[in-house]
Amino acid sequence: MTHLPDGRFVDDAPYDPQQSILELERRDLDAPNWLLVWRKFRTHKLGLVSGVFLLLSYLLLPFMGFIAPYSPNYRNADHLYAPPQSVRWVHEGEFIGPFIYPITAEADLETFQWKFVPDESDPRPIPFLCKGDSYKLFGLIESDTHLFCAPEGATLFLWGSDRLGRDVFSRILYGAQLSLTVGLIGISVSFFLGILFGSIAGYLGGKTDWLINRVIEILRSLPELPLWLALSAAVPSNWSPVAVFFIISVILGILDWPGLARSVRAKFLSLREEEYVRAAEMMGASSGRVIRRHLLPNFMSHLIASATLSIPAMILGETALSFLGLGLRAPAVSWGVMLNDAQNLASIELYPWTAIPMLPIVVVVLAFNFLGDGLRDSLDPYS
Repeated sequence: MTHLPDGRFVDDAPYDPQQSILELERRDLDAPNWLLVWRKFRTHKLGLVSGVFLLLSYLLLPFMGFIAPYSPNYRNADHLYAPPQSVRWVHEGEFIGPFIYPITAEADLETFQWKFVPDESDPRPIPFLCKGDSYKLFGLIESDTHLFCAPEGATLFLWGSDRLGRDVFSRILYGAQLSLTVGLIGISVSFFLGILFGSIAGYLGGKTDWLINRVIEILRSLPELPLWLALSAAVPSNWSPVAVFFIISVILGILDWPGLARSVRAKFLSLREEEYVRAAEMMGASSGRVIRRHLLPNFMSHLIASATLSIPAMILGETALSFLGLGLRAPAVSWGVMLNDAQNLASIELYPWTAIPMLPIVVVVLAFNFLGDGLRDSLDPYS
């Protein structure tokens, strides 16, 4: 390749009349399916950015205790409803690194509220890789080392504190462990039931198909929110937060499978008449093998896209139940439990930072939707 003075590039290789002009297209057609999917998916900018964001979010879940400066239920009785504190770098024209000004509570005799006044003459540098409240790394390894902590004799409320003096930033990080995991568990239950019953109904047909369809129609005819409330209210109040978390995940999965089963059944009804399916049956393949090896792989692109669009529905379901007080309960920490403390409109007006848990919910749901759109457009690279 020769670079000309005018900026153009010219191929100096000798012309080969025997070279096929379809070589590039032939190479693309011979490429593996995953490579074609990746080439198309990376052109979907929103889907790509959302996928990277969600991947990092789930990879950081085991390290939330390390990142959070406080434990989720640590209380500071002297700083109830403390406003967010700003991290500063320069004090009186001198660069001293990240620091905060300590705040003290003073009574406002006009509004009869506590107001927090920063002491701007006393900069406190933020320590890093410091000792603090203990937590379990990966849920197994006991540790007390944090990425950063509050300076000695001061507080570090990056996003303010709630009505009990608990750090909102730390609780949002810990809440992500439950709120993001509930979608994965729920979608696992939903997909297992939906694929199982949908494939049986679509492949076998007959009375089996009729019976499963009636069950699906009954479940879909029930009002969703009252059914959620009834099943969640049936959970004993003396159960541990972990037990409630798993039962809520299972409830969300059980109520979500009929829609997927309908899609799987419709696809199997059309695929079971294909020649390769008939050939596999004539060669003695069992029904289970035909479904696993021949039918499901042809439907996998739809299942993956459907999963990314169903997980945010699970997250919103858990948030709604916890917000209403029927899902996860204290001392468990999730975004819905945190929003349960922000039900009072007057409190949100006075202390708007208590509604911050809404932001990660909105961001995560949008990211899943963008990722689902990108996958839905990319998983059929030959379209």
